[in-house]
Formats: sequence, C-alpha cells, structure tokens
Amino acid sequence: GSIHWLEDEGLMDIATALSGSGPAYVLLFLEALEDAAVAQGLDRPNARALTLQTVLGTARMAAETGQSPTSLRHQVTSPGGTTAAALAVWEEGLRSLAQRALTAAAQRSRALASTSKD
Repeated sequence: GSIHWLEDEGLMDIATALSGSGPAYVLLFLEALEDAAVAQGLDRPNARALTLQTVLGTARMAAETGQSPTSLRHQVTSPGGTTAAALAVWEEGLRSLAQRALTAAAQRSRALASTSKD
C-alpha cells in the first residue's frame, strides 16, 4: 500500500469510506459480475477467472499508465459496440449508488468517532 497525507482532518471520514471500506465494494462488484455471467450460462469457475483477470488487468493498466479512468474507459469503448451498450446500463445508476454508498459509510464513520469520544 501507500500512505496519503490529508491536510484536512475532516476528510478522514470520506477517506475511510473510500479506502477502508473500498475492498468490500470491489468484492461486491466482483460477486455481481460473476453472478451475472453465471446467470447468462457461463460456469462459475470460468466466470470467476474471467472476472478476476479483467479487474486485475484493468487495475494494472490504470496504475501503470497514470491516465484517468475516464480517458482509459474511452480508449477501451468502441462507439456502438458491446462495451458501449453495457456502459449505457451502468450509467443509469452506478454513479448515484457510489455517491450514496460513500455518504453512508462516511456518516457511519463520523457517528463511530463521536461515540468513541464520549
């Protein structure tokens, strides 16, 4: 891992929501992709392997290129293709879900911190 310094201590709750809880978010996403592939007929071992390799390769690409996720997403999306069709569905609710999830985790972090001060 790495260490990131936050100048504003008030940002610790959102940092906790993003980084501390983040592995569970990614794992839930992996579960959802795997389950969707199985529901479409792919066997679970192949669904899991393909899902894991996709996420590992994508994370490596993002880390090694230093490009923004938006830029990389545009590079791997052919207009009118299969990826574009799927992204149109993801865009219907993924960003608002991410916002709500991080807000809920940050609020819980603040509540836990205030309880521990009592």
